[in-house]
Amino acid sequence: MNSFNRRTAWRIAAVSLLLAALASPLAWFVARERAEESTVSLAIEESQRLLHHFGAVALNGADAEVHANEAARTIAGGLFDIAEIYNSQGERLAESMTADGALLEGILLHHPVPNYSSASYESVKLPDQRWVLRIFVPLRLSGQVDSPITGYFEGVRVVPEWQREQILESALTAALMVGLASLLCGLAIYPVVVHLSADNARKAREVLDSHIAMMEALGRAIAKRDSDTGAHNYRVAWIAARIAEKMGFTGKAMQSLIAGSFLHDVGKIGISDSILLKPGRLDEAEFVIMRTHVMLGEEIVSGIGWLDGALAVVAGHHEKWNGSGYPRSLAGEAIPLAARIFAVADVFDALCSKRPYKEPMGFDAAMDILAKDTGSHFDPGVMAVFTPLAREIFDRLAGCDEEQARKLLQGRVRFHFGM
Repeated sequence: MNSFNRRTAWRIAAVSLLLAALASPLAWFVARERAEESTVSLAIEESQRLLHHFGAVALNGADAEVHANEAARTIAGGLFDIAEIYNSQGERLAESMTADGALLEGILLHHPVPNYSSASYESVKLPDQRWVLRIFVPLRLSGQVDSPITGYFEGVRVVPEWQREQILESALTAALMVGLASLLCGLAIYPVVVHLSADNARKAREVLDSHIAMMEALGRAIAKRDSDTGAHNYRVAWIAARIAEKMGFTGKAMQSLIAGSFLHDVGKIGISDSILLKPGRLDEAEFVIMRTHVMLGEEIVSGIGWLDGALAVVAGHHEKWNGSGYPRSLAGEAIPLAARIFAVADVFDALCSKRPYKEPMGFDAAMDILAKDTGSHFDPGVMAVFTPLAREIFDRLAGCDEEQARKLLQGRVRFHFGM
């Protein structure tokens, strides 16, 4: 299992456990409340049925109290431990209770005179842990909510231990089912997420591969126009990456540096062959035109979204530390760090490489020139990082052809682009 899959597994597991921890208590509470309400509803329905059966709903006339007492005794012996029946004025007509009800009479708080229009209940937990339900029901002749209230029934039920355990077990079962469902959902989601992520990563690699291939093709096209091979672009991008690694570049910053280094002269595509390929020294007018390759390069990379990061090197690779460079005469830290790193890599490679008009320079001679121009052309801080690496870089690139240089850069590209 790779690191991404491990992180995904841990995260999904954590979320699933969190959902289970939150949903299970909620499911337990809801299930217990529903079971409690079902018990109350059953008691209310049964009490109303009995009250109607015994004629204790009208609660008027000479026999009202007799009917009320008969109904209260029957109800107290079955569904409730205490049964009280009141007339419409809230006067108690009958009361009956079991032995357990008699013990509760002194414990429960008495309610004020009944005056309510809808059925309700209270759930009470006694000090001895017994569970008691108090039910309040307005009585109507027709049983319809819009008919006049003829009286009130109030009942107290001590919930038996077996029933309480049954309710709690049902609630616990619901909580466990919800918790298990949360965990199983996470287990089912994991392979889907991993598959989608792998597919996304594959497509991202394909896009990245195409971008890098396009970058290489563009770099080689520039080199060919400049009567050179693509080896210079590979070498300077690799040298710049080595320096930047020592300076802590990672991620997007490193990717931008590599792309910018490889395409630093992309603007030369817009320079005419008569100037670009002129064998001799350029005159002042021609040199002015040649300098425009920087601005042209900026326009090119700015129009390609994934190459926007290359802009710092493309725009600043001819700037100098003392401000004598072009095109903006930037100085010091106003020059992007990526461009300052590239400047060292570019000049070092130019000095140490064979060109049609010169032989390669030796290591010591090249380093003497770079040291001489430190503080004027080159950033002293970049040179301080580069100098200890220079010999290793020189030896590694000695006699390196284009394909070998390409493989060197490819290694850094794969590492820093996550390929």
